[in-house]
Amino acid sequence: MKFLGVFCVFWGSVVSGFALDREAFTFTKYDLSVRVEPEQQRLGVRGRITLRNDSITPQKDIALQVSSTLSWRSIQIAGKTVQFVTHEYNSDIDHTGTLSEAIVTLPHDVPPQGTVELDIGYEGVIPLNVTRLTQIGVPEDKAKHTDWDQIGKSFTAVRGIGYVTWYPVATESASLSDGNSIEEAIGRWKKREQSAEMKVTLTNSGASSEPPPLLLCNGKGGPGLYEQMSRVYAVTTECGYSPLGNSVPLFVIGGYSALDRASANISYFPEHKAGAEDYALAADLVDPLVTEWFGTSKIKAEVVELADPEAAPFENGSMLLTPLVNTDATRYQLNAVHQLTHAAFVSPRLWIYEGLAHFTQTSELEQQDGRQAVLDFMGTHRAAIAAAEKDILAGHATNAAAAESLINTSVEEFYRSKAMYVWWMLRDMVGEPDLKKALAAYHADQDKEPAYVQHLIEAQIHRDLEWFFDDWVYRDRGLPDFRIESAYPRATVNGGYVVTVTVENVGEAGAAVPVRVRVADGEVVKRLEVRAKSKASVRIEALTAPLEVIVNDGSVPETDMSNNSYKIEMPDKQSK
Repeated sequence: MKFLGVFCVFWGSVVSGFALDREAFTFTKYDLSVRVEPEQQRLGVRGRITLRNDSITPQKDIALQVSSTLSWRSIQIAGKTVQFVTHEYNSDIDHTGTLSEAIVTLPHDVPPQGTVELDIGYEGVIPLNVTRLTQIGVPEDKAKHTDWDQIGKSFTAVRGIGYVTWYPVATESASLSDGNSIEEAIGRWKKREQSAEMKVTLTNSGASSEPPPLLLCNGKGGPGLYEQMSRVYAVTTECGYSPLGNSVPLFVIGGYSALDRASANISYFPEHKAGAEDYALAADLVDPLVTEWFGTSKIKAEVVELADPEAAPFENGSMLLTPLVNTDATRYQLNAVHQLTHAAFVSPRLWIYEGLAHFTQTSELEQQDGRQAVLDFMGTHRAAIAAAEKDILAGHATNAAAAESLINTSVEEFYRSKAMYVWWMLRDMVGEPDLKKALAAYHADQDKEPAYVQHLIEAQIHRDLEWFFDDWVYRDRGLPDFRIESAYPRATVNGGYVVTVTVENVGEAGAAVPVRVRVADGEVVKRLEVRAKSKASVRIEALTAPLEVIVNDGSVPETDMSNNSYKIEMPDKQSK
């Protein structure tokens, strides 16, 4: 046994050294039986996975990774045990900062596009673990509110890749201290698994309790089956993810009560019924807006309470995990509108799926508090977008335009925040009615080409938008940078003024940007299309003497907004 241990350590070091392509295989199908034992914080998994060699060369070795607190027990092909060695592999895609990696040596090479089925077994514990965060200096008491995943005696919540690798994956190492490497690794994984399928049979067993625990997941499936056997119970739930795509499979176990409303199901702890009712009211209030934009939802949103009142909320698909002790009505409504949008409008493209959910939040804010409230909200995202653009440019300037376009990016600041701006700009450019009609014509199964959405919108407005989508969606051109080159006022015969404004855009992306002429009793606004590295002019009429011209009200993200205003000095002869 001692020799075997040394052999495994040796192989672990060798595996790290040779040219193993950890991302050669795509996991096309999972069929897993998962047993959760909260009393022992244990997880046991048995099942079958199907993998396809998507590399250009034959492959004989496969990497399988799960959380470092889980141990590989069995790997077989067609009922026969195959050779594998295990070792720890550092990667922050798991909350422990380390993976338990099995390197499987196949009996035969798998050719390009060939497939292989593996019967697997692994087990272990999933306690609360904040190692990856404390290693980069996050205080432990704060880290636990972010990495709250655990199997616990009274409460269980476990998210998938990027948090806890409770199902097998295979990625190259990624670190929180290495820029966007986590997002990039997970992004590559999700792209490869875009059409994969996952079926999970979850069973939760333990000592009897009142109320009996609910076992919930964010996949498609029927109601859970509850069995009482003397002093123990077993709850079984089927969860399906087809396609797996951008899902982060998760499961939650708790002594929940349920509140069933037309727009959402809410699972809450009995002592927090008031918070659940507040969220239900928020969902009811925003439901008409979501219906107006996207029609009647075919699925119902799910809200599940987290035990930690300070835990960071997490949303995937139509399920939201969140504390329900906050009585901030605005926060609940923004969360609800984001969630209901996901339930009503599904797209395989993250920039559409997430961008529209963020955009609908801005529409809700506009209804509540007006356009300025929206601009303030969007402004909280602008600095993060600009910083992400700088990081991308510094990291790989040669291919950033293609790699980080909205259709390819794995950077959250892009597919969430930048995409939100894109949808807002499109609404300002084409008008709300036509954008709603275009979205009503959208069908996720027909979205096969990047230009699909562009063509839907163009069909409504009969205008070419290729330049806009090329700058903002198909390529990452960075952000525009506007400045007012000149503003010339001229008095008119009726006592008013015409101001000719020339705007220069020194950035690499063009936009239709608002230009405002401020006067003593208000302002006059016109929209001006200014392409990248170019100038454009607009004439704006004002009834009284113009005081200042401002380009961009914050509705277009740009690199520098400190040079966007221009004070107008009126000629003496015109001011008399």
